Amino acid sequence: MSGINNVVNNKQSGSRRVVLVCLFLLMSVFSPAKAIIEIEITQGGQNAIPIAIVPFGWSGTGDAPMDVAAIVDADLQRSGNFSPLNREDLVANPVSGDVPRFTNWRLSGADFLLVGGARPDGDGYVVEFQLFDIVQQVLMTGFSYKVSDQTLKSAAHQISDEVYEEILGIKGAFNSQIAFVSVNGQVGDRTYQLQLADADGENAQAMLTSPRPILSPAWAPDGVRIAYVSFENRTQSAIYIQDRQKGSRVKAISRAGINGAPSWSPDGERLALTLSHEGNPDIYILQIASGQLRKITDSAAIDTEADWIDDDTLVFTSNRSGGPQLYEVSARGGRASRITFEGKYNASATVSADGGTIAFVHGAGAGFQIAAIDRRSGLFQVLTQGTLDESPSFSPNGQMIIYATEKNGRGTLGAVSLDGSVVQSLTLDDGGSVREPAWSPYSQ
Repeated sequence: MSGINNVVNNKQSGSRRVVLVCLFLLMSVFSPAKAIIEIEITQGGQNAIPIAIVPFGWSGTGDAPMDVAAIVDADLQRSGNFSPLNREDLVANPVSGDVPRFTNWRLSGADFLLVGGARPDGDGYVVEFQLFDIVQQVLMTGFSYKVSDQTLKSAAHQISDEVYEEILGIKGAFNSQIAFVSVNGQVGDRTYQLQLADADGENAQAMLTSPRPILSPAWAPDGVRIAYVSFENRTQSAIYIQDRQKGSRVKAISRAGINGAPSWSPDGERLALTLSHEGNPDIYILQIASGQLRKITDSAAIDTEADWIDDDTLVFTSNRSGGPQLYEVSARGGRASRITFEGKYNASATVSADGGTIAFVHGAGAGFQIAAIDRRSGLFQVLTQGTLDESPSFSPNGQMIIYATEKNGRGTLGAVSLDGSVVQSLTLDDGGSVREPAWSPYSQ
Protein backbone atom coordinates (compact mmCIF):
# COMPACT_ATOMS: atom_id res chain seq x y z
CA MET A 1 0.00 0.00 0.00
CA SER A 2 0.96 3.65 -0.41
CA GLY A 3 1.37 6.06 2.49
CA ILE A 4 3.12 5.25 5.75
CA ASN A 5 4.07 1.72 4.68
CA ASN A 6 5.89 3.10 1.65
CA VAL A 7 7.82 5.65 3.66
CA VAL A 8 8.84 3.00 6.15
CA ASN A 9 10.09 0.90 3.25
CA ASN A 10 11.93 3.95 1.94
CA LYS A 11 13.96 4.16 5.12
CA GLN A 12 14.80 0.48 4.95
CA SER A 13 15.34 -0.51 1.36
CA GLY A 14 13.87 2.08 -1.02
CA SER A 15 10.12 2.27 -1.54
CA ARG A 16 7.66 2.02 -4.36
CA ARG A 17 7.05 5.73 -3.97
CA VAL A 18 10.70 6.79 -3.96
CA VAL A 19 12.45 4.09 -5.97
CA LEU A 20 15.52 4.52 -8.15
CA VAL A 21 14.11 5.75 -11.44
CA CYS A 22 16.26 6.34 -14.51
CA LEU A 23 14.40 8.07 -17.31
CA PHE A 24 15.99 7.14 -20.59
CA LEU A 25 13.67 8.99 -22.93
CA LEU A 26 11.72 12.20 -22.47
CA MET A 27 9.11 11.96 -25.18
CA SER A 28 8.08 14.94 -27.25
CA VAL A 29 4.73 16.23 -26.06
CA PHE A 30 1.84 13.83 -26.70
CA SER A 31 3.65 10.99 -28.41
CA PRO A 32 0.88 8.62 -29.50
CA ALA A 33 0.48 5.40 -27.55
CA LYS A 34 -1.43 2.36 -28.74
CA ALA A 35 -2.99 1.71 -25.37
CA ILE A 36 -6.42 3.06 -24.54
CA ILE A 37 -8.58 2.48 -21.51
CA GLU A 38 -11.68 0.37 -21.83
CA ILE A 39 -14.41 1.45 -19.41
CA GLU A 40 -17.03 -0.99 -18.16
CA ILE A 41 -19.91 0.02 -15.91
CA THR A 42 -20.07 -2.72 -13.28
CA GLN A 43 -22.72 -1.05 -11.12
CA GLY A 44 -25.12 1.66 -12.31
CA GLY A 45 -27.19 4.22 -10.49
CA GLN A 46 -30.55 2.92 -9.28
CA ASN A 47 -32.42 6.07 -10.30
CA ALA A 48 -30.84 6.72 -13.71
CA ILE A 49 -32.78 9.30 -15.74
CA PRO A 50 -34.24 8.04 -19.05
CA ILE A 51 -33.18 10.25 -21.95
CA ALA A 52 -33.67 9.92 -25.70
CA ILE A 53 -30.58 10.87 -27.70
CA VAL A 54 -31.40 11.03 -31.40
CA PRO A 55 -28.63 10.48 -34.00
CA PHE A 56 -27.51 13.91 -35.14
CA GLY A 57 -28.47 15.01 -38.63
CA TRP A 58 -25.71 15.58 -41.21
CA SER A 59 -26.17 18.04 -44.09
CA GLY A 60 -22.83 17.48 -45.81
CA THR A 61 -21.89 15.10 -48.58
CA GLY A 62 -20.90 11.53 -47.74
CA ASP A 63 -20.91 10.18 -44.21
CA ALA A 64 -20.75 12.37 -41.12
CA PRO A 65 -17.17 12.71 -39.78
CA MET A 66 -18.23 11.49 -36.33
CA ASP A 67 -21.26 10.07 -34.55
CA VAL A 68 -21.64 12.91 -32.06
CA ALA A 69 -24.83 11.51 -30.53
CA ALA A 70 -23.12 8.15 -29.82
CA ILE A 71 -20.37 9.93 -27.87
CA VAL A 72 -22.92 11.87 -25.83
CA ASP A 73 -24.90 8.66 -25.24
CA ALA A 74 -21.78 6.86 -23.96
CA ASP A 75 -20.76 9.81 -21.76
CA LEU A 76 -24.13 10.11 -20.04
CA GLN A 77 -24.55 6.36 -19.61
CA ARG A 78 -21.05 6.06 -18.14
CA SER A 79 -21.91 8.65 -15.50
CA GLY A 80 -24.52 6.27 -14.07
CA ASN A 81 -26.97 9.16 -13.73
CA PHE A 82 -28.63 8.61 -17.11
CA SER A 83 -30.19 5.70 -18.95
CA PRO A 84 -30.26 6.53 -22.69
CA LEU A 85 -32.94 4.79 -24.75
CA ASN A 86 -31.76 2.27 -27.35
CA ARG A 87 -31.72 3.74 -30.82
CA GLU A 88 -34.09 1.10 -32.12
CA ASP A 89 -36.62 2.22 -29.50
CA LEU A 90 -36.68 5.87 -30.60
CA VAL A 91 -40.12 6.90 -31.82
CA ALA A 92 -38.75 9.42 -34.34
CA ASN A 93 -35.51 10.91 -35.66
CA PRO A 94 -35.95 14.67 -35.50
CA VAL A 95 -32.97 16.96 -36.05
CA SER A 96 -32.08 20.36 -34.65
CA GLY A 97 -34.88 22.86 -35.25
CA ASP A 98 -37.74 20.37 -35.37
CA VAL A 99 -40.55 20.63 -32.83
CA PRO A 100 -40.84 17.28 -31.04
CA ARG A 101 -44.12 15.49 -30.44
CA PHE A 102 -43.88 15.50 -26.67
CA THR A 103 -46.71 13.02 -26.11
CA ASN A 104 -45.06 10.36 -28.26
CA TRP A 105 -41.72 10.79 -26.52
CA ARG A 106 -43.38 10.60 -23.12
CA LEU A 107 -45.02 7.32 -24.09
CA SER A 108 -41.59 5.96 -25.07
CA GLY A 109 -40.47 6.42 -21.47
CA ALA A 110 -38.10 9.35 -21.97
CA ASP A 111 -37.98 12.25 -19.53
CA PHE A 112 -35.66 14.29 -21.74
CA LEU A 113 -34.87 14.51 -25.44
CA LEU A 114 -31.61 15.57 -27.12
CA VAL A 115 -31.60 16.36 -30.84
CA GLY A 116 -28.93 17.96 -32.98
CA GLY A 117 -27.18 18.23 -36.27
CA ALA A 118 -23.87 19.03 -37.94
CA ARG A 119 -22.91 20.67 -41.22
CA PRO A 120 -19.68 21.60 -43.00
CA ASP A 121 -18.50 25.17 -42.52
CA GLY A 122 -15.31 26.30 -44.26
CA ASP A 123 -12.46 24.11 -43.05
CA GLY A 124 -14.50 22.83 -40.10
CA TYR A 125 -18.03 22.15 -38.96
CA VAL A 126 -20.93 23.69 -37.11
CA VAL A 127 -22.53 21.43 -34.50
CA GLU A 128 -25.87 22.35 -32.93
CA PHE A 129 -28.06 20.72 -30.31
CA GLN A 130 -31.30 21.25 -28.41
CA LEU A 131 -32.34 19.70 -25.10
CA PHE A 132 -36.04 19.31 -24.31
CA ASP A 133 -37.83 18.50 -21.07
CA ILE A 134 -40.47 16.00 -22.19
CA VAL A 135 -42.45 16.13 -18.96
CA GLN A 136 -42.68 19.93 -18.90
CA GLN A 137 -42.81 20.12 -22.72
CA VAL A 138 -40.26 22.93 -22.93
CA LEU A 139 -36.93 23.64 -24.58
CA MET A 140 -34.31 23.69 -21.82
CA THR A 141 -31.21 24.82 -23.70
CA GLY A 142 -29.42 24.74 -27.02
CA PHE A 143 -26.03 25.75 -28.40
CA SER A 144 -24.11 25.98 -31.66
CA TYR A 145 -20.38 25.25 -31.90
CA LYS A 146 -17.87 26.05 -34.64
CA VAL A 147 -15.28 23.27 -34.54
CA SER A 148 -12.44 21.69 -36.52
CA ASP A 149 -11.62 18.04 -37.16
CA GLN A 150 -9.37 18.13 -34.08
CA THR A 151 -12.00 19.64 -31.77
CA LEU A 152 -15.12 17.83 -32.99
CA LYS A 153 -14.92 15.13 -30.32
CA SER A 154 -14.27 17.74 -27.67
CA ALA A 155 -17.47 19.47 -28.78
CA ALA A 156 -19.34 16.19 -28.30
CA HIS A 157 -18.03 15.96 -24.73
CA GLN A 158 -18.98 19.60 -24.21
CA ILE A 159 -22.56 18.79 -25.23
CA SER A 160 -22.52 15.99 -22.65
CA ASP A 161 -21.34 18.48 -20.05
CA GLU A 162 -24.12 20.92 -20.96
CA VAL A 163 -26.81 18.24 -20.74
CA TYR A 164 -25.44 16.95 -17.43
CA GLU A 165 -25.37 20.41 -15.86
CA GLU A 166 -28.73 21.53 -17.24
CA ILE A 167 -30.56 18.49 -15.87
CA LEU A 168 -28.63 17.78 -12.65
CA GLY A 169 -27.42 21.27 -11.77
CA ILE A 170 -23.84 19.97 -11.48
CA LYS A 171 -21.03 20.85 -13.85
CA GLY A 172 -20.05 17.94 -16.09
CA ALA A 173 -16.54 16.46 -16.33
CA PHE A 174 -16.68 14.61 -19.66
CA ASN A 175 -14.29 17.05 -21.34
CA SER A 176 -11.53 16.41 -18.78
CA GLN A 177 -8.49 14.11 -18.87
CA ILE A 178 -6.88 11.41 -16.75
CA ALA A 179 -3.15 11.00 -16.15
CA PHE A 180 -1.91 7.54 -15.16
CA VAL A 181 1.17 5.33 -15.19
CA SER A 182 1.05 2.26 -17.43
CA VAL A 183 3.36 -0.73 -17.04
CA ASN A 184 4.14 -3.26 -19.77
CA GLY A 185 6.60 -6.16 -20.02
CA GLN A 186 8.03 -8.79 -17.70
CA VAL A 187 10.06 -8.32 -14.55
CA GLY A 188 13.49 -7.03 -15.51
CA ASP A 189 12.29 -5.77 -18.88
CA ARG A 190 9.44 -3.41 -18.12
CA THR A 191 8.44 -0.13 -19.71
CA TYR A 192 6.71 2.56 -17.70
CA GLN A 193 4.82 5.43 -19.29
CA LEU A 194 3.21 8.54 -17.92
CA GLN A 195 0.10 8.76 -20.09
CA LEU A 196 -2.81 11.11 -20.61
CA ALA A 197 -6.22 10.00 -21.86
CA ASP A 198 -9.61 11.61 -22.30
CA ALA A 199 -12.11 10.91 -19.54
CA ASP A 200 -13.76 8.31 -21.78
CA GLY A 201 -10.47 6.38 -22.07
CA GLU A 202 -9.75 7.42 -25.67
CA ASN A 203 -6.76 9.26 -27.17
CA ALA A 204 -4.20 7.89 -24.73
CA GLN A 205 -0.84 9.53 -25.37
CA ALA A 206 2.53 9.11 -23.64
CA MET A 207 4.21 12.12 -22.08
CA LEU A 208 7.14 10.19 -20.69
CA THR A 209 8.70 6.72 -21.11
CA SER A 210 11.16 4.99 -18.79
CA PRO A 211 12.53 1.50 -18.07
CA ARG A 212 11.99 2.24 -14.37
CA PRO A 213 8.92 3.30 -12.37
CA ILE A 214 7.34 6.73 -12.72
CA LEU A 215 5.60 7.87 -9.57
CA SER A 216 3.01 10.24 -8.12
CA PRO A 217 1.72 12.32 -11.07
CA ALA A 218 -0.10 15.44 -9.89
CA TRP A 219 -1.94 18.05 -11.99
CA ALA A 220 -1.47 21.78 -11.54
CA PRO A 221 -4.70 23.81 -11.34
CA ASP A 222 -4.00 25.19 -14.82
CA GLY A 223 -4.43 21.70 -16.32
CA VAL A 224 -1.15 22.14 -18.22
CA ARG A 225 1.65 21.27 -15.79
CA ILE A 226 2.14 17.88 -14.16
CA ALA A 227 4.54 17.16 -11.32
CA TYR A 228 5.98 13.68 -10.73
CA VAL A 229 8.81 11.84 -8.94
CA SER A 230 11.79 10.38 -10.79
CA PHE A 231 15.46 9.45 -10.48
CA GLU A 232 17.81 10.89 -13.08
CA ASN A 233 21.17 9.63 -11.82
CA ARG A 234 20.16 6.38 -10.09
CA THR A 235 21.25 7.70 -6.70
CA GLN A 236 18.99 10.62 -5.91
CA SER A 237 15.27 11.13 -6.28
CA ALA A 238 13.92 14.35 -7.77
CA ILE A 239 10.58 15.99 -8.39
CA TYR A 240 10.04 17.33 -11.90
CA ILE A 241 7.41 19.57 -13.42
CA GLN A 242 6.50 18.91 -17.03
CA ASP A 243 4.49 21.18 -19.32
CA ARG A 244 2.15 18.92 -21.30
CA GLN A 245 1.74 21.47 -24.09
CA LYS A 246 5.38 22.43 -24.61
CA GLY A 247 6.88 19.06 -23.72
CA SER A 248 9.44 20.82 -21.53
CA ARG A 249 10.27 19.95 -17.96
CA VAL A 250 12.21 21.46 -15.06
CA LYS A 251 13.61 19.94 -11.89
CA ALA A 252 11.64 21.39 -8.99
CA ILE A 253 13.68 19.91 -6.15
CA SER A 254 16.16 17.15 -5.32
CA ARG A 255 17.41 16.96 -1.75
CA ALA A 256 19.19 14.12 0.02
CA GLY A 257 16.85 11.31 0.99
CA ILE A 258 13.16 11.21 0.08
CA ASN A 259 11.67 13.63 -2.44
CA GLY A 260 8.09 12.50 -2.86
CA ALA A 261 4.32 13.00 -3.07
CA PRO A 262 4.03 16.38 -4.83
CA SER A 263 0.71 18.21 -4.52
CA TRP A 264 -0.18 21.56 -6.08
CA SER A 265 -1.64 24.45 -4.11
CA PRO A 266 -4.94 25.90 -5.42
CA ASP A 267 -3.09 28.98 -6.70
CA GLY A 268 -0.63 26.82 -8.68
CA GLU A 269 2.38 28.59 -7.16
CA ARG A 270 3.41 26.06 -4.49
CA LEU A 271 4.00 22.34 -4.08
CA ALA A 272 3.44 20.40 -0.86
CA LEU A 273 6.12 17.70 -0.66
CA THR A 274 7.46 14.91 1.51
CA LEU A 275 11.19 15.41 2.16
CA SER A 276 13.63 13.68 4.53
CA HIS A 277 16.86 15.63 3.98
CA GLU A 278 16.81 16.67 7.65
CA GLY A 279 16.55 13.05 8.77
CA ASN A 280 12.83 12.40 9.18
CA PRO A 281 10.05 12.41 6.55
CA ASP A 282 8.11 15.64 7.01
CA ILE A 283 5.78 17.89 5.02
CA TYR A 284 7.31 20.90 3.28
CA ILE A 285 5.98 23.60 0.97
CA LEU A 286 8.05 24.70 -2.01
CA GLN A 287 7.56 28.10 -3.63
CA ILE A 288 8.04 27.09 -7.26
CA ALA A 289 9.20 30.44 -8.66
CA SER A 290 11.76 31.24 -5.96
CA GLY A 291 12.69 27.74 -4.77
CA GLN A 292 12.01 28.83 -1.18
CA LEU A 293 11.27 25.88 1.11
CA ARG A 294 9.20 25.94 4.30
CA LYS A 295 8.95 23.06 6.77
CA ILE A 296 5.36 22.46 7.85
CA THR A 297 5.52 19.44 10.16
CA ASP A 298 8.28 18.57 12.60
CA SER A 299 7.71 15.40 14.60
CA ALA A 300 9.35 12.09 15.33
CA ALA A 301 6.62 10.42 13.30
CA ILE A 302 6.49 9.79 9.56
CA ASP A 303 4.49 12.57 7.89
CA THR A 304 3.74 12.15 4.20
CA GLU A 305 1.25 12.49 1.29
CA ALA A 306 -0.06 16.01 1.85
CA ASP A 307 -2.93 17.43 -0.18
CA TRP A 308 -4.47 20.90 -0.13
CA ILE A 309 -7.90 21.46 1.38
CA ASP A 310 -7.68 25.16 0.53
CA ASP A 311 -4.96 27.81 0.17
CA ASP A 312 -4.24 27.71 3.90
CA THR A 313 -4.90 24.10 4.98
CA LEU A 314 -3.29 20.72 4.29
CA VAL A 315 -4.38 17.15 5.00
CA PHE A 316 -1.64 14.53 5.34
CA THR A 317 -0.87 10.99 6.53
CA SER A 318 1.02 10.39 9.75
CA ASN A 319 1.70 7.50 12.11
CA ARG A 320 2.10 9.79 15.12
CA SER A 321 -0.86 8.05 16.80
CA GLY A 322 0.66 4.60 16.25
CA GLY A 323 -0.81 3.76 12.85
CA PRO A 324 -1.48 5.65 9.62
CA GLN A 325 -4.21 8.27 10.10
CA LEU A 326 -5.14 11.58 8.48
CA TYR A 327 -4.40 14.96 10.00
CA GLU A 328 -5.08 18.59 9.12
CA VAL A 329 -2.50 21.33 9.55
CA SER A 330 -2.16 24.97 8.59
CA ALA A 331 -0.04 25.65 5.51
CA ARG A 332 1.94 27.98 7.79
CA GLY A 333 2.74 25.12 10.15
CA GLY A 334 1.68 24.59 13.74
CA ARG A 335 -0.28 21.93 15.57
CA ALA A 336 -1.89 19.17 13.50
CA SER A 337 -5.37 17.81 14.27
CA ARG A 338 -6.36 14.20 13.67
CA ILE A 339 -9.47 13.80 11.48
CA THR A 340 -9.85 10.01 10.97
CA PHE A 341 -10.76 7.55 13.71
CA GLU A 342 -12.54 4.72 11.88
CA GLY A 343 -10.32 1.68 11.26
CA LYS A 344 -6.64 1.01 11.77
CA TYR A 345 -5.41 2.46 8.48
CA ASN A 346 -6.35 5.74 6.77
CA ALA A 347 -3.91 7.25 4.28
CA SER A 348 -3.35 8.78 0.83
CA ALA A 349 -5.90 11.57 1.09
CA THR A 350 -7.27 13.47 -1.90
CA VAL A 351 -9.56 16.49 -1.62
CA SER A 352 -12.47 17.48 -3.85
CA ALA A 353 -12.09 20.79 -5.69
CA ASP A 354 -14.52 22.55 -3.36
CA GLY A 355 -12.65 21.29 -0.28
CA GLY A 356 -15.81 19.67 1.08
CA THR A 357 -14.92 15.99 0.79
CA ILE A 358 -11.77 13.99 1.53
CA ALA A 359 -11.33 10.56 -0.06
CA PHE A 360 -8.61 8.19 1.13
CA VAL A 361 -7.44 4.59 1.46
CA HIS A 362 -9.14 2.90 4.40
CA GLY A 363 -8.30 -0.36 6.11
CA ALA A 364 -10.40 -1.78 8.92
CA GLY A 365 -10.53 -5.51 8.25
CA ALA A 366 -9.77 -7.48 5.10
CA GLY A 367 -7.81 -5.43 2.62
CA PHE A 368 -8.00 -1.77 1.70
CA GLN A 369 -10.88 0.19 0.23
CA ILE A 370 -11.61 3.79 -0.81
CA ALA A 371 -13.57 5.77 1.77
CA ALA A 372 -14.66 9.38 2.08
CA ILE A 373 -15.44 11.92 4.78
CA ASP A 374 -17.76 14.89 4.34
CA ARG A 375 -15.95 17.69 6.16
CA ARG A 376 -19.14 19.61 6.92
CA SER A 377 -21.21 16.78 8.40
CA GLY A 378 -18.43 14.41 9.42
CA LEU A 379 -20.19 11.58 7.58
CA PHE A 380 -17.83 8.65 6.91
CA GLN A 381 -18.56 6.14 4.15
CA VAL A 382 -16.65 3.22 2.60
CA LEU A 383 -17.22 3.44 -1.18
CA THR A 384 -15.49 0.42 -2.72
CA GLN A 385 -15.36 -3.30 -2.02
CA GLY A 386 -11.93 -4.30 -3.27
CA THR A 387 -9.04 -5.66 -1.26
CA LEU A 388 -6.24 -3.52 -2.70
CA ASP A 389 -7.76 -0.16 -3.66
CA GLU A 390 -5.42 2.85 -3.51
CA SER A 391 -4.39 6.20 -5.06
CA PRO A 392 -7.81 7.92 -5.13
CA SER A 393 -8.31 11.08 -7.22
CA PHE A 394 -11.45 13.22 -7.59
CA SER A 395 -13.06 14.22 -10.87
CA PRO A 396 -13.05 18.01 -11.27
CA ASN A 397 -16.74 18.22 -10.36
CA GLY A 398 -16.24 16.06 -7.27
CA GLN A 399 -18.86 13.49 -8.31
CA MET A 400 -16.54 10.56 -9.13
CA ILE A 401 -13.34 9.16 -7.65
CA ILE A 402 -10.84 7.25 -9.78
CA TYR A 403 -8.47 4.86 -8.03
CA ALA A 404 -5.97 2.05 -8.61
CA THR A 405 -6.93 -1.54 -7.86
CA GLU A 406 -6.25 -5.12 -8.96
CA LYS A 407 -8.25 -7.48 -11.13
CA ASN A 408 -7.10 -11.04 -11.84
CA GLY A 409 -3.63 -10.17 -10.57
CA ARG A 410 -3.33 -7.19 -12.91
CA GLY A 411 -3.18 -3.52 -12.02
CA THR A 412 -6.32 -1.74 -13.22
CA LEU A 413 -8.28 1.38 -12.42
CA GLY A 414 -11.70 1.74 -10.90
CA ALA A 415 -14.06 4.67 -10.55
CA VAL A 416 -16.83 5.12 -8.03
CA SER A 417 -19.44 7.82 -7.53
CA LEU A 418 -19.37 9.90 -4.39
CA ASP A 419 -22.37 8.03 -2.98
CA GLY A 420 -20.97 4.62 -3.98
CA SER A 421 -23.92 3.83 -6.29
CA VAL A 422 -21.98 3.87 -9.58
CA VAL A 423 -18.88 1.71 -10.09
CA GLN A 424 -16.72 1.46 -13.21
CA SER A 425 -13.77 -0.72 -14.21
CA LEU A 426 -11.07 0.82 -16.43
CA THR A 427 -8.57 -1.51 -18.12
CA LEU A 428 -5.77 -1.03 -20.65
CA ASP A 429 -6.70 -2.90 -23.82
CA ASP A 430 -3.09 -3.95 -24.54
CA GLY A 431 -2.82 -6.19 -21.47
CA GLY A 432 -0.66 -3.78 -19.47
CA SER A 433 -1.17 -2.69 -15.90
CA VAL A 434 -2.29 0.75 -14.75
CA ARG A 435 -1.52 2.60 -11.55
CA GLU A 436 -1.45 6.01 -9.85
CA PRO A 437 -4.32 7.79 -11.64
CA ALA A 438 -4.83 11.54 -11.40
CA TRP A 439 -7.93 13.26 -12.75
CA SER A 440 -7.34 16.65 -14.39
CA PRO A 441 -8.92 19.91 -13.26
CA TYR A 442 -11.19 21.84 -15.57
CA SER A 443 -9.33 23.50 -18.45
CA GLN A 444 -8.63 27.18 -17.92
